[in-house]
Amino acid sequence: MTALWTSDEIVAATGGVLEGAPFEVTGVTFDSREVEAGDLFVAMPGSATDGHRFVAGAFAGGAAGALVSSSVDGPHVRVDDVAGALNDLAIAARARMAGIVIGVTGSVGKTSTKEALYAALARFAPGKVHRSVKSYNNHTGVPLSLARMPRASDYAVLEMGMNRSGEIAALTRLVRPHVALITAIAAAHIEYLGSIEAIADAKAEIFEGLEPDGTAILPEDTPLRDRLLKAARRHAKRIVTFGAGAADVSAVYAVRADNGGSLVTARLLDSDLTFSIAQRGDHWVTNALALLATVEAVGADLAIAGLALADMAGLKGRGERHRLSVDGGTCLLIDESYNANPASMAATLQALGAERGVERRIAVLGPMRELGAIGDTLHAALAPAIVAARVDHLILVGEEMDALVDALGGAVAVDQVADAGEAAARLSGLVRRGDAVLVKASNSIGLARLVETMAVEHPSCST
Repeated sequence: MTALWTSDEIVAATGGVLEGAPFEVTGVTFDSREVEAGDLFVAMPGSATDGHRFVAGAFAGGAAGALVSSSVDGPHVRVDDVAGALNDLAIAARARMAGIVIGVTGSVGKTSTKEALYAALARFAPGKVHRSVKSYNNHTGVPLSLARMPRASDYAVLEMGMNRSGEIAALTRLVRPHVALITAIAAAHIEYLGSIEAIADAKAEIFEGLEPDGTAILPEDTPLRDRLLKAARRHAKRIVTFGAGAADVSAVYAVRADNGGSLVTARLLDSDLTFSIAQRGDHWVTNALALLATVEAVGADLAIAGLALADMAGLKGRGERHRLSVDGGTCLLIDESYNANPASMAATLQALGAERGVERRIAVLGPMRELGAIGDTLHAALAPAIVAARVDHLILVGEEMDALVDALGGAVAVDQVADAGEAAARLSGLVRRGDAVLVKASNSIGLARLVETMAVEHPSCST
């Protein structure tokens, strides 16, 4: 396998000192549990523990070298500041990459859209596309994703997240995207930012890192469109909007397909395209329009992108679908356990309501975090979406859901439980064949464990 980094290149990028034999690495990680043969282990400092404690384990797991701030047994590059050195490695990775870089952010849909973009571009340029893995989108995840980028990449799709002003500005200057995409603006992280306008401004920081002649892609269907446009004009040579109405890239026709997804005809800048989307929900039509606007902007193949959307399976924690064995038949479990905010809650509830051929609809919902003083109001505001989705039974996790219980006023049968463990026990006793179950909450609630428990108790296969 071609070396991702040699020890000499790491020294040159970071200003560190090689101690031990020269080495080459084929990957980079700062999690000793993820070490694979040939990796560079980055011994990151932390508030709870120090990565240097795990260097020996990393070498035992196959690491070829380490990036450290103190001498260790095994070949390594020693630097004064490991976190700063990872940033330096990221800068060097970006500088040597001659392909096209796409930056993605947004209150909702950024990871799903990033993964869909990767799928579309990887079909067009097999083996030449790099992306952020998981949701590595913060001040450590973005440098790690860049440091992992092969030098010969034709495309890179890098996700950027934030919960405070200024964070994306720093990340986008590392990424230096040729195309910067904002998927949506919603009341996520409003506890720290104070207003939806401040959220829009923080997301619009992604445009600050655009390369000369760069393209900004942003949603038409938001009251903050003009605010985003104003920010984009300061940095982008070209601006493309996606969505309904007067958007540059829009859906002129969208209906539900037989497989539960959507059949769409989209009007693009230079052509029209008819395609299908495997994923359920109107929000995926919007994601697809953002994807197509981006694919067109980078000059990749739109028809191939349409095929990727038709084949794309659900992502773990973000729409993955499981068929569980129950009562001699099956029920459907929809895993949306990774994240939640008002916009994504409404979208996934709408998709649950549209499920066909089900006996009952059950929703296991946990609180949406980082909403600050308006948290109760935003939780209560979910009631109309729950009723419209024809939910038969709710399992609500935690006291933060009290406002929603009050707003429902008995319109839906509700069990309120203390934590994810109690939710799993209640669901296991409640579920029966023919049910469709939606599981959704902020990641910190831990409802992913409920999904794992159900899969063990009711052997499943993903669909």
